[in-house]
Amino acid sequence: MKAADNHSHFVNLRKRFQTFEYLDYSFNITDSSFFAKFTFRLNDDIIFHPSLEIPARNLYDFNSLPKAALNNLVFHIGMVELISYWKAACPQKLIVKPHKLTNEQVAFWKKLYFNGLGEFFYLNNINTTEDDFMHIESEGDSTETFSVSVDENSVMVPVGGGKDSVVTLELLKEFGDKVIPMAMNPREAVVRSIENAGFSVEEMVVVKRTLDKKLLELNDQGFLNGHTPFSALLAFVTSLTAVVSGIKYIALSNESSANESTVPGSNINHQYSKSFEFEHDFNSYFSKYITSDIHYFSFLRPLNELQIGALFSLFNHHYYSFRSCNVGSKTDSWCGHCSKCLFVRTILGPFIKTETLTAIFGKELFGDVSLMPVFHELTGVAAVKPFECVGTPDEVNASLQYIIHSWNGSLPALLKEYPASEDGGHDLKMLLSEFNNRHFVPEKYLTILKNSLKKIALNPEA
Repeated sequence: MKAADNHSHFVNLRKRFQTFEYLDYSFNITDSSFFAKFTFRLNDDIIFHPSLEIPARNLYDFNSLPKAALNNLVFHIGMVELISYWKAACPQKLIVKPHKLTNEQVAFWKKLYFNGLGEFFYLNNINTTEDDFMHIESEGDSTETFSVSVDENSVMVPVGGGKDSVVTLELLKEFGDKVIPMAMNPREAVVRSIENAGFSVEEMVVVKRTLDKKLLELNDQGFLNGHTPFSALLAFVTSLTAVVSGIKYIALSNESSANESTVPGSNINHQYSKSFEFEHDFNSYFSKYITSDIHYFSFLRPLNELQIGALFSLFNHHYYSFRSCNVGSKTDSWCGHCSKCLFVRTILGPFIKTETLTAIFGKELFGDVSLMPVFHELTGVAAVKPFECVGTPDEVNASLQYIIHSWNGSLPALLKEYPASEDGGHDLKMLLSEFNNRHFVPEKYLTILKNSLKKIALNPEA
């Protein structure tokens, strides 16, 4: 992805727009839904009103929670939501009016904002530091922590429609705990994944997030734009739905590869809010300032992308329904031209037959020479990885070595240019035997992962 030289634009916007205010939040509970609205202000004249709506389900009861608890949860969702609007002009001063923040809370938010905007700063060539990019002031009363009654044998699983959340959903449902799928603005692939796993739409929690159109208008006018830490927003929103549902555990589907920087030698990580570092910080913050009764973790954190690809291959009823391509998300398709498509085809190559993968993607992606620049980014030949949720060059290269050595017939264009080693399966087998011990997975769920890894089988005909 090409960077733009927007540093001078950043400086000029900060001179023109010196303050960003989180003015207020509100919520309303009706028989049909829970509705929350946030009010942000850029300088004195530009007002934003993003919102969330959660349609009613038998799974939860918002009236069961004290108002102070809902205030705390909704306020914190606003604290993440605001960064999407702040980034349009990047004012140096952020004023949080609804509630007073401690110095420790301010430090948490500055770290999340700065690292979560790492890609945004990098691709806009913005030069700033964590100390200087923002100063946070806050007003009002402190939020109140609370306790909530939860079912220790229950888990909520956010589903995105890709292979990772499919693996989490399928493995956890076999364990016997109560599993509740959750989705924010679900696409067709999300609904299919949930239904293919044996759940009905009424058994899933749906959150409808609405952006304020003024933000899109500012983007069209040339204000700054770029990647924000969506997974951090998902963490706080899912926590709200888990609390009102009495669900103890929230099981994300972030793997160990998400910890690796996108730009080598830096802290710039497209997946920062999917990293173990964020997960650690979030758990500490949530327990201290909101409630300690909910446990947020990534079920797949002990695994790498190859292991997840191998586990996904066990669930062939999801082969033609899952989607991981962001470019094709609006048309429910694989675009066949992006790094995500090529990465998924590569990582599944050792475990799913070639003809099946060709049918899934509509063509043999390794035969498309236009993907050579993306191929170089994925394999580490290029200086920077794709700014996408993809695995490490080590994982990609190990998969490619196995695919080449087990390929039947003449190699397609991308693989012809790739240097094959003599031992094509060594690195792959090493990676398939890994287990990352830096995680927050409860012991009972670790057993599921370890037993599932024993079922992995390589496909002899890549």
